[in-house]
Amino acid sequence: MELEFSELNNSISLIKLTGELDIIGMGQIETKFAGYCSGDNVRVIVDMWGVSFLASIGIRLLVINAKSIASRNGKMVILNPSADVLNVLEITGIPAIIPIYSQLESAEAVLLAK
Repeated sequence: MELEFSELNNSISLIKLTGELDIIGMGQIETKFAGYCSGDNVRVIVDMWGVSFLASIGIRLLVINAKSIASRNGKMVILNPSADVLNVLEITGIPAIIPIYSQLESAEAVLLAK
């Protein structure tokens, strides 16, 4: 699992994930991912286009960090998951906790809205 971090012009953090988000992949990125999700009023986009497999431990990573961000007045959204990953996210009810968008502009607009 690879994690790339960048900050967009509007102070939104973009985390791009590539690989399998299983127990091994989660272990490789967990600390960095949580670090990028820390702070008050953070806005995070998790780009999951490159994620080929999502296990329950990966879902746990997303939910724990999303709830942590929300408790500090921030927001997290998921961007452009592959069809298989989107299916897993929908079956497990994740969109009720973390909104999912297919376009970067839509994700940014939601994060910038008050």
